[in-house]
Amino acid sequence: MTNPFDDPDKNYTVLVNAAGEHSLWPSGIPVPAGWEVVHGPRGRVSCLDYIAENWRDLRPNPAARRAA
Repeated sequence: MTNPFDDPDKNYTVLVNAAGEHSLWPSGIPVPAGWEVVHGPRGRVSCLDYIAENWRDLRPNPAARRAA
């Protein structure tokens, strides 16, 4: 059985949570609570490019840090 997170031929979405963290998520798997789709479904490379361009600071966003 293959891991759906590692399939280079599968379509993916990019998810973001309230802390501004991004996640590569296989298309067709339900989005977990607290996350929303911001890109896709697209190919794996397109989604990884989106993450690289839009998630430059890997720390949770300042508003999320203050709320924690």
